Amino acid sequence: MAFRFELLKADQYGARRGRLHTAHGVVETPAFMPVGTQGTVKGLTQQALEELGVQILLGNTYHLYLRPGHERIRGLGGLHKFMSWPRPILTDSGGFQVFSLSELRKINADGVTFRSHLDGSEHFLSPEKALEIQTALGSDIMMVLDECIEYPASREQAEKAARRTFDWARRSWNSFIEGRAGGNGSQALFGIVQGGTFPELRRSSAEQISGIEFNGYAVGGLAVGEPHDLTCEMTGFATALLPAEKPRYLMGVGRPEDIPDYVRLGIDMMDCVLPTRSARHGCIFTSAGRLLIRNARYAGDAKPLDETCNCAVCQRYSRAYLRHLFMANEILGAVLATHHNIHFYLDLMGRIRQAIEFGDLVEFSSELKSRLVAGSC
Repeated sequence: MAFRFELLKADQYGARRGRLHTAHGVVETPAFMPVGTQGTVKGLTQQALEELGVQILLGNTYHLYLRPGHERIRGLGGLHKFMSWPRPILTDSGGFQVFSLSELRKINADGVTFRSHLDGSEHFLSPEKALEIQTALGSDIMMVLDECIEYPASREQAEKAARRTFDWARRSWNSFIEGRAGGNGSQALFGIVQGGTFPELRRSSAEQISGIEFNGYAVGGLAVGEPHDLTCEMTGFATALLPAEKPRYLMGVGRPEDIPDYVRLGIDMMDCVLPTRSARHGCIFTSAGRLLIRNARYAGDAKPLDETCNCAVCQRYSRAYLRHLFMANEILGAVLATHHNIHFYLDLMGRIRQAIEFGDLVEFSSELKSRLVAGSC
């Protein structure tokens, strides 16, 4: 089945309701993608993820390339079969991880030479190599290699990175077309908009990237420490110029109270480690704000994590029990907290989709912010 995006509705503010059709199933958008960096969402089995209603997972090219290796995964039938996940997968290009290794990499026009964080071995990642790895993994959606920069960055740095990202995007597209001509027609490829926090660079990057007929477009290089309002501003500059008929993916976001803001900017897909990472540190997302389960006040609290939640954890376990597990360093504490947090995010996305359909996303967003921000611990 060829990849396609079906736009079902757009409200007056720009929020969109749609469907992604992939070889491994349909994804209702706006969608949140849990992060399965190394072929696993930490703390949850694939069966649990299916039962939670996860539509699509994100896998990481850098980590899977280094361990166990893309050729090994290819030989075992691809990432879907290797990790026993029947639904769609998006793989990032590995660019963010490589560029975060500031002391272990060197960059030029051809690509990036870097040393593995595992054993110090040297590797070279080019736009073509990133695509080769993702093709071997067999993900439904692949990402071009882009150059990520830190925040804050100078205009010169941002301009250079945006220019290089576009050059690499063209090379990725050419490689992709050649591969598709050879019979690999089920995978999609997304381009990435860069430009730091400079409006004119974001606009020019969006114009250049959208000039290539990618299957979808991502906005990268944000949610790296800049204020939320600035994230929204830069995202808005990009989405205003991206094709309406293609899906839009904002990379690496976000906090629950911020997600409706991104949706109102025309974003269809998001990913973030926040629900899983926070869970492992005892931070629980609830309808009344964040709950820090290690707090002594919960030692004798027989209530569920969230009295309005219908997830399996809230239906069975108490705050007191969850706190006990964390204080005793029991693995089950992180497992249960992760289960709840993923459910919270997926339920939030379902409510956002419903709000778009009924035309009341603005009211929903305002009410959500008032509850989550005011109730945060």
